[in-house]
Amino acid sequence: MRKPTGSEPGGIGETRASGVDAAVKETTPLSTVVRVRSLLPSLPPAERRVAQRVIDDPEGVANSTITELAQTCGTSETTVIRFCRAIGFHGYPELRLTLATEAGRAQSASGGRVIGSDISPDDSLEQIVEKVTFADARAVEETAAQLDIKVLEQVVDAVVGAERVDVYGVGASAFVAKDFQQKMHRIGRVCYAWSDAHIMLTSAAVLGSGDVAIGISHTGATVETIDALEVAKSKGVTTVALTNFPKSPIAEVADLILTTAARETTFRSGATASRLAQLTVVDCVFVGVAQRTFGQTRKALEATYEAVRGRTVRPDRRRR
Repeated sequence: MRKPTGSEPGGIGETRASGVDAAVKETTPLSTVVRVRSLLPSLPPAERRVAQRVIDDPEGVANSTITELAQTCGTSETTVIRFCRAIGFHGYPELRLTLATEAGRAQSASGGRVIGSDISPDDSLEQIVEKVTFADARAVEETAAQLDIKVLEQVVDAVVGAERVDVYGVGASAFVAKDFQQKMHRIGRVCYAWSDAHIMLTSAAVLGSGDVAIGISHTGATVETIDALEVAKSKGVTTVALTNFPKSPIAEVADLILTTAARETTFRSGATASRLAQLTVVDCVFVGVAQRTFGQTRKALEATYEAVRGRTVRPDRRRR
């Protein structure tokens, strides 16, 4: 019997130690913009205007004085300084230098070409394809760059030790929850994905301290997902949130927070970019669990591969 490989559906694939550390993350192109974007909803209104300016035109901010930036954003220099400290800088000079360095690095990496993500009425279909694929690729790259490996390891530990894993998500996040359930079932792990608000709550109510509950919400503000995770937390369950915004409401009911770095753009609220970013994190969790339980996982993959092997059309039965 031929064993499934990493190139086949359900295969574990070849894993490699990433060695990602803080220093590597800090050198990721536009990592400051990614951080600002993730904190945007949690900032006060005046600081949010400064943050939006940094997101929209980081190179322009790098070339502006603090007075010019404050005037552009309709706020004070004191607010700009507060914003800088809120995102981890000592002051405005450090922010300007970092943005200039990252913008230069990003231009070098793209060969001097600047590709935006927003779709305009005048874009050709070729430009639309280029912008969509660029946004999707950046979402995956930036998510990987900012992913907290220590938190990821804690999530993997929790899932490996769990008797049952429940995953909650509605709308676009429900597809990601279902994908994780399918992966986990494929390797013999007890995992359920719920998207109905009532079922999510009743599911959470019967979980125990040895279980894990994962809530998936791009905005981190989906009421149904937050409520389910809150009920699970009250039962002593280890709760995990997967969101684009680490200071969003869902973080208040999560023991562990995994973050993505996707940006929703024109016509693309809850878009493929955010789902790809979520799927990237979900895959990291899955492969981490599979690696920890390698022997059991290998047997399960062989059994499940054999179970569906006969469900494909054989070459001699194809229509000519």
